[in-house]
Amino acid sequence: MLLSLQIQNFALIDRLTLNFGSGLNVLTGETGAGKSIILDALDAVLGGKITPRAVRTGTEKALIEATFCLEPALKAWLEQQEIDALEDDVLICSREMTLNGSSIRSKSRVNGVVVNKQQMEELRDRLVEITAQGQTVQLGQPSLQRDWLDNFGGDALLKQRERVATAHAAFQHAAQALEKRRQMEQHRLQQLDLFAYQAKELADAKLTDPDELDVLEQEQHRLSHSVELKQNSYQIYQLLYENDNGAAASDLLGQAEGILADMVQYDAALQPILDLVSDALAQVEEAGRQINLYGENLEADPERLEEVQQRLSKLRQICKKYGPTLAEAIALSEQLQQNMAELTDGGQSIEVLEQQYQQRQTVLERECAHLTKLRQNAAKALESQLVEELKPLAMEKVQFQVEISPTPPTAAGADKIRFLFSPNPGEPLQPLTEIASGGEMSRFLLALKACFSQIDPIGTMVFDEIDVGVSGKVAQAIAEKLHQLGHRHQVLCVTHQPLVAAMATSHYRVIKQQVEQPGQSSQNGRKQSKTVAAEAIAAGLDGPLEDAAEDVRTVVRVIPLTEDQRQDEIAQLVGGDQDALTFARSLLEKAAQTRSQQTSAPPALAPEKATAKSRSSRSKKMSEP
Repeated sequence: MLLSLQIQNFALIDRLTLNFGSGLNVLTGETGAGKSIILDALDAVLGGKITPRAVRTGTEKALIEATFCLEPALKAWLEQQEIDALEDDVLICSREMTLNGSSIRSKSRVNGVVVNKQQMEELRDRLVEITAQGQTVQLGQPSLQRDWLDNFGGDALLKQRERVATAHAAFQHAAQALEKRRQMEQHRLQQLDLFAYQAKELADAKLTDPDELDVLEQEQHRLSHSVELKQNSYQIYQLLYENDNGAAASDLLGQAEGILADMVQYDAALQPILDLVSDALAQVEEAGRQINLYGENLEADPERLEEVQQRLSKLRQICKKYGPTLAEAIALSEQLQQNMAELTDGGQSIEVLEQQYQQRQTVLERECAHLTKLRQNAAKALESQLVEELKPLAMEKVQFQVEISPTPPTAAGADKIRFLFSPNPGEPLQPLTEIASGGEMSRFLLALKACFSQIDPIGTMVFDEIDVGVSGKVAQAIAEKLHQLGHRHQVLCVTHQPLVAAMATSHYRVIKQQVEQPGQSSQNGRKQSKTVAAEAIAAGLDGPLEDAAEDVRTVVRVIPLTEDQRQDEIAQLVGGDQDALTFARSLLEKAAQTRSQQTSAPPALAPEKATAKSRSSRSKKMSEP
C-alpha cells in the first residue's frame, strides 16, 4: 500500500507531500488542475518514462519519493536483491532526475540503494497497477487479451506458457538448422570435391616439417657448389696442416711451442702461454683433419640435386597456393579434413536433422495443446466471473465469451484469443471493440480489474478517470465497485464524477495556484509569465491560463478534505449553486449508508495514521539536495 508521495520540482509541482490511506482514495479538481501530474509522478518514481519536461522550468533537478507498506512478498524480493529493509516495515522508492542540456538523466533507489531499470520494473509489478486514460482502446488487442487470460489462469498456466516458449525456441533452432542444411546441400558436392582435391594435393606433398623448405634450400646450395667447396676445403687443409708451398699453420705453431717449452725451463711464468699455444696447435691439427675428411667425402651428386630442386619447386607451389608459409599449408591440410568431415554429415545428415525437427515439432504441439486446455479452463472461469462483476455495473443482461481459435504455434502458444461481447439480449456476440460503447468499455475494464484483484497480490490500484463517459446509475455502480476494490486493495482514483467522489474513503482536492517568486526583476517576471503557459502545455493541462503577473509562477497544490470540505467540493463538481450543495450532502449521506452496508469491508485507515511510520523512517528528506 502506498503510504506517502513526496514530489519536488516535477512539472508544475514545486514541493508537495501527499499521505494516502487504505480503501478508496479520490483526487478531484477542475479540468487542467494537474490531477494527472500526481499519477505521472507515481509512474515516474516507479521507473516510468520521463522527458526533460518532467523537471520544473527554472530548475535543474527533480526528486520524487514514494513510501510503501512493506509486505512479506516485498521483504523476500529485497532479500533476493540484497537490499536491507528499513525500520517500521516500510519500503522507500526514490528517483532523482537531472537536466543535462536538452537531455535528462535519472537515478532510481530502493531504500537508498541504487537499482537498475530491470529491478525497478520487477518491483513496480509488485507495488502498483496503473490504469491510465485511453487504456480501454487496448482492450481490443488480441495479444493483450491473451496476456490477461493467461494471468487470470494463474501460475500453472503461466508456467505452461514458459514451457511452450522453451519448446518453441528448440523447434525454431531445429527448423533453422534443417533449412540451412537444405540450402547448402546443392553446393555440398561441389564444395566437397574442392576440399577433397585440395586435401589430396596437400596429402600428396607429404608435409610434415614446417622447416623442410629452409633445410632443402641449404642442401641445394651445397650440391650446386660441390666442386668449389672441394677446392676450398683442400686449400684450407694446406694452410692449416700440410702446405706444399711453405709452412702451414700447424708447423708454425709447433715451432712456437718448442721455443716456449725451452723458455719455460728458465721462467715458469710462461707456462700459461705455452698451454694456449699447445691448445691452439691441437685445434688447428683437428680442424685440418676434419676439413680434409670433408673434402674427401664431398662428391658431386646430380641426381640428388635434381631431387632437391624438384621438391623445392613442389613446396614453393604449395606455399603459393595454400601458404604463404609451409606451416600455414600444413594447418590448412588439417582444417580441410575437418571441413570434409562436416560435409560428409558427421552425424548431422539431412535425415537426422529432419528427425530432430519432427521430434521438436511434436513436443511443441503437445505443449501447445496442454496450454490450450488450461486456457479453455481459465476462459470458462473468467467468463462466469466477469459476467458477475458486470451485473452490478448496470449490465445485467450482458453476454461475454472468450473465443479460442487455433493458429500456427508461436512462443505464446497456438491460440488466438478474442473477447466477444453482447451488452443487449438477442444481439449476437461480437468482438469487444466493435460493439461496446465508451461507457461499456470503461465498465468492462473495471470489471476485468476486479476479477484480477481477487488473485493479484498487488497492493495499490490506480485508475485515471475510469468513469469517463458514464453518468447516473452507471456512475453509481462504478463508484460502488471502486469502493469494493478498496476492500482488498488500496485504490487511487482521479475522477470528475460526484458519485465516485462521494464513495471515497479519503478525498483530495487538486488545485492550481499562482505564487509570487521573490527576488525577480521585472524582466525575469515577464519571462516567467511566458513560462507559465509553456508549463501548462507541457503538463497537458486544458483551458487557457490568465495572464501571469510579473514575479509569479504557477504551482499545483493538493488539499486533503474534511467532511465539510468534501461537501463543497462535490457541489462544485455538480454545479456549485445552493441546489448542488444540497445534492452533495445527500450524496455523502447515501454513500455513508452504502459503505456501512458493506460489512465485509475492513475499517479504513486514516491517512494520518497510515503514514505515521512513513514519516518516522525517512532515509532522506525531500529538502535535501
